[in-house]
Amino acid sequence: MRLTILLIVLSCFQLNAQSKPDLSYYLPQNTSYNQAIPTPESVIGHQVGEWHITHDKLVQYMQKLAAASDRVSIENRGTTFEGRPLLLLTITSPSNQNNLDVIRREHITATESNSVDTSNMPIVVYQGFSIHGNEASGSNASMLVAYYLAAAESKDVKDLLDNTVILFDPSLNPDGLQRFAYWANTNKSKNLNPDPNDREYREVWPGGRTNHYWFDMNRDWLPVQLPESQARIASFHKWLPNILTDHHEMGTNASFFFQPGIPSRTHPLTPKLNQELTKSIGNFHAKAFDKIGSLYYTEESFDDFYYGKGSTFPDINGSIGILFEQASSRGHIQESDNGILTFPFTIKNQFTAALSTLEAGKNMRRKILQYQHDFYKNARNEASKENGKGIVFGDEKDGAKTYHLAEILKRHHIEFHDLKADFDSNGKHFKKGYAYIVPKNQKNTRLINAMFETRTKFQDSLFYDVSAWTFPLAFGLDYSEDISTSNAGARIDILNRNEGSVSGKSNYAYLMEWHEYYAPKALNKILESGLRAKVGMKQFSMNGKTYDYGTILIPVQNQNKSIDDLYAFLQRVAKDSHIHIDAVSTGLTEGIDLGSNQFRALTQPKVAIIVGDGIRSYDAGEIWHLFDQRYDMRLTKLDTRSLNRVNLSRYNTIILPSGSIDATKKLKEWVQNGGTLIGYRSALNWLKRNEFIKLDFKKMERQATDISFEQRGNYNGAQVVGGAIFEAEQDRSHPINFGYKNDKIALFRNNTMFMKADKQSYNNPIRYTKNPLLGGYISKPNLDSLSLTVPFKVKRLGNGNVVVFTDNTNFRAFWYGTNKLLMNAIFFREEL
Repeated sequence: MRLTILLIVLSCFQLNAQSKPDLSYYLPQNTSYNQAIPTPESVIGHQVGEWHITHDKLVQYMQKLAAASDRVSIENRGTTFEGRPLLLLTITSPSNQNNLDVIRREHITATESNSVDTSNMPIVVYQGFSIHGNEASGSNASMLVAYYLAAAESKDVKDLLDNTVILFDPSLNPDGLQRFAYWANTNKSKNLNPDPNDREYREVWPGGRTNHYWFDMNRDWLPVQLPESQARIASFHKWLPNILTDHHEMGTNASFFFQPGIPSRTHPLTPKLNQELTKSIGNFHAKAFDKIGSLYYTEESFDDFYYGKGSTFPDINGSIGILFEQASSRGHIQESDNGILTFPFTIKNQFTAALSTLEAGKNMRRKILQYQHDFYKNARNEASKENGKGIVFGDEKDGAKTYHLAEILKRHHIEFHDLKADFDSNGKHFKKGYAYIVPKNQKNTRLINAMFETRTKFQDSLFYDVSAWTFPLAFGLDYSEDISTSNAGARIDILNRNEGSVSGKSNYAYLMEWHEYYAPKALNKILESGLRAKVGMKQFSMNGKTYDYGTILIPVQNQNKSIDDLYAFLQRVAKDSHIHIDAVSTGLTEGIDLGSNQFRALTQPKVAIIVGDGIRSYDAGEIWHLFDQRYDMRLTKLDTRSLNRVNLSRYNTIILPSGSIDATKKLKEWVQNGGTLIGYRSALNWLKRNEFIKLDFKKMERQATDISFEQRGNYNGAQVVGGAIFEAEQDRSHPINFGYKNDKIALFRNNTMFMKADKQSYNNPIRYTKNPLLGGYISKPNLDSLSLTVPFKVKRLGNGNVVVFTDNTNFRAFWYGTNKLLMNAIFFREEL
């Protein structure tokens, strides 16, 4: 009864606060505030929590605040895909502001020396808000936190700023925040309506969670593929903060969560003391929330396993990452199991957690600084035992994938070297200029271990996110561990791509191998210009060189360009795509001659992708990004709402990402008339159900034995494939595998669709091996079911064909190794 009364009181209090939100509702009243510091309302034109802050107004306020306060400095670290600034404020005492470079150098030195006294150093805290744009209470609270730190005149605040450098990121996802603010504000009523059925709480597809290309940026801290991530990772490594907080939201019926998460789901490479300190910091959060009467919980959900999240990435870098999850109003006011949940109340909780973090940092400063110092000291001791050992990675046929993995290492301040000379290791050939060596004896050796490990045994069988992310496997690169660093040449300080080139001018033909990552980009430019090109269906040799399956032939004669213009054009294409093109003077080869009908004419892809309601936005966004940012290819986005009214004859290829749609008849007619439909993941069920393609899946039947009602959630969760890496065999003569030099491939999988192989072996060009697990968690029954199944099939339907993939070949923009499977399905669609 007492709890019920409390919830009623809180609900009424929250509702009243929503009616008249002002600074007194949020800010501590035990201090005076400097009147020269602009309040949020004086700049943005409304009280915090009255409307959802748009990113442009948030930027405006932060700039005004920095101009008015000697406690605040501001920098723009770059822009988002939509051109919005990526701001970082540095908040500390005026004396520290005048000495920031020295403070930073001393802070970094403490991570590189065994004899540094950290006791008098400031602690560095990175506070980041709303990496998911529709979890907006964080960014809205950031204005209040920044104002409080700039304007409060109490001794406690001045002491805090004397002993703390705060790296303050008010919006980790500007594009998503802007998208969501527009939605919430345009659907707000004067008479606030808490009915969860109201349109205000039902965002249109894809919602504001993601960035411009619909990526979940809280999974990109380790891969660092997006501009927002690249900016914040640069700031992280520049400072190596001691604490990093990541402010999120969760379901409306929840309360407030702060870490630690479930103890058994912490990555084994994370020191035990990290979690103990996280729990000690949590005591400050609990005290602050007890004071204002807010409900909270800890250690009951979420985890610290995947190092690509904001709350976990710091843990492998000597910092302490902390996740905050506030129950979301998803608009301005909404009914919940805990009473009426108002937007100002969610903001107040985020504000409270931000301040309690700083309070913890101030009180635990010496202990946390010493922890970071010891983290790197211990890491150096571990690394010294690896002296003389290293990891080599590369692909003798593909410099681009090698470059892009090295690019990630560079962003993470991981040292790597060129090869002294070509060499072989574990049956793989590593070529100078196409491979790098990573010495194990270096500062970030623990991060190296996290990026390259292949782990298959775990304390827990449940994961909040993926359980494997081994980078050379993701990039489809050869690699070998524990090689001697005597093979290493010069350290790479400036990373450059391989130069593209054409070997000379030809009067006969040009040949372009298909191995390079950017070969599809080059081929698209060639076909787009109206030039004729063909693909070789078999291997052949000439001029002492063997050309693999999928080699592209560009004849010189009967083209729309003169001999000189064609040569100049191909030079531009080669340079832009970082590929090499060979000029040849004869059609006579060892194998298929260049005039053989085993060279098949290619047509320009005209590709569309189905997006909108019913489609998984993450999958669609990854494909859009691949076309737009990587391959410079036009991709038409067809919305499910208007698909039945679209003239599909404009396209020869349509991609259906994971999901389902309604335009069955129209799409089937288009395929039967000659189109190629490519379906991914759950779309396979829709394609099978609507008789586009016959698919046979293994049926999974489980019977729980000795599992209690309390244990049922964990039991069912253990059957989920949250994200692991598996080995498959490739028939390289099949067009879907053109451009791959090995007969095995690493595939990422996060579903339990086990597709049976065809009876005809040549119809199974990709097939999981008998023991396919390379890294990550999968239950024994699921692993047995996956064995010898297939992730790819193609079938004719009328004059067209249907291509299906059970797995995501474009996962999170860093799974470079399987991007070409999609490109092959598009460019060689008529030969599959």
